[in-house]
This record gives sequence, C-alpha cells and structure tokens, in this order.
Amino acid sequence: MKLSNKGRYAVRALFDIAFYNDGGPTQVKDIAERQAIPPRFLEQIFQELKRASIVGSKRGPQGGYSLARRPGDIRLGDVVRALEGPIMLGDREPGAKRAPPTDSRRVTESVFRDLSTRVEACFDAVTIADLCGRAEELGLRRPGAQRHVYVI
Repeated sequence: MKLSNKGRYAVRALFDIAFYNDGGPTQVKDIAERQAIPPRFLEQIFQELKRASIVGSKRGPQGGYSLARRPGDIRLGDVVRALEGPIMLGDREPGAKRAPPTDSRRVTESVFRDLSTRVEACFDAVTIADLCGRAEELGLRRPGAQRHVYVI
C-alpha cells in the first residue's frame, strides 16, 4: 500500500483547519499557502471530503471549508478511505478475474488480509486531534497563542 499525495495533502489540510482555525471556516488559499498544496488540487480533495461528510463548506467572505466533526472524531483511516478506497496491502481489485487460488496463494493472501486489518487499525487509531497534539509537542504555535515572557 502506498499513500498518494492526495491522501497526504488531505490529512495536512484537515490538520491545518483544526490547528490554525479551531475547525472553523478556512479559505483554500490560506491552507494552500501554509501547507504548500496546489489550490486547484486542494479544491478537488475538499469536494471528495465533503461527499464523505468530513468537511463542510460555507460561501462568502467569512466562508471556507470547516470540519464537519470534532477533530477527535476524524480518524486518519476515515480520510484515507474517503480518498483512496479500502486500506489494503497488495493489488487485489474487486471483481478482477483470477486463476483459481493455489495453496500457497491462499496462505499468502490470508496473511496480507490480516496485515491489512492491522494497518487499517493503525490509521484508525490516529485522529486529527492527535495531529494537533503532536504539533504542540513539536513546538508549533497556534495563531493568537500567547507566549509569556517573564522578566525578573
């Protein structure tokens, strides 16, 4: 499994909305600038995230895209599945014609199915809120966050 730029950009964009604007309406141009994502591509990503009810949108000067759920309720697995489809290892395509399975193929496909379940659980264990917490641990500052300077 390889996570495409679409999936990576979507996670970065959702993090941006949650971290820099508390989940509220954020304009594409601002996200694109902060996250170095092409704005047109970001618009396409947001349309897919909107269909998946992960973001909502509001028109007008105070508009933009906002999170449709709390950051703690949006799992990375939700985002990846909305954009990339099922999280699975290998190149199994639904409906693809295949030769009858051999014994070794049944064994290896069984192992890859189990591994896919574990990878999916890893994606589902991380939320957008977790990313915001990680950003704070790494020293990123939210806009408007006050740093106190004490002089003695």
